[in-house]
Amino acid sequence: MGLYPLDEERQAAVDKIRKRVIENIGRNMDLYGIPVSTGHLYGLLFFADKPMNLDEMGQEMKMSKTSMSTGVRTLLDYKMVHKVWEKGSRKDLYEVEYDWYQTFFDFFDIKWRKSVESNIHILKKSVDEMNRLMKDHHEDELLIAVLQQDVSRIKEAVAYYEWLDRLIDTFVSGEIFKLVPKEPPGE
Repeated sequence: MGLYPLDEERQAAVDKIRKRVIENIGRNMDLYGIPVSTGHLYGLLFFADKPMNLDEMGQEMKMSKTSMSTGVRTLLDYKMVHKVWEKGSRKDLYEVEYDWYQTFFDFFDIKWRKSVESNIHILKKSVDEMNRLMKDHHEDELLIAVLQQDVSRIKEAVAYYEWLDRLIDTFVSGEIFKLVPKEPPGE
């Protein structure tokens, strides 16, 4: 029973609306590489009146405890849910992070930072290899021309990833809100 008990008809109306939102959350998370079922799990926890354990989630979603555990682990890794302690409960309880801005920032930082760092590393390593190749074959004008063009392109890519890294920093630091406030200015 929920925090505010409703009669069957009103509860059915609320459940229908919630289901639509939960389905949409699942589709949106799929765009970010998170399974739809994990998105549905996040939606379930979003509307929960209290923290839930894996058994409760599994019952509600008609999924196995293993599937629930995998989904919760994914959500924990992206800081979209967190464990909570409740007196008298011996099972792990979970609730969502309700600050969607922070959830986005954490997800963006975790997913994109790793990608940025990996790409910058590979690109810079490639430039070093190309420079060595140009040095070793300095008499081969055609090879030098091809490599110089590639180095130029790669340096543009590195500049992009360094910009993206700075963009991520603006999210993590909260500086982004100076450019794009959370709420529109008052009229």
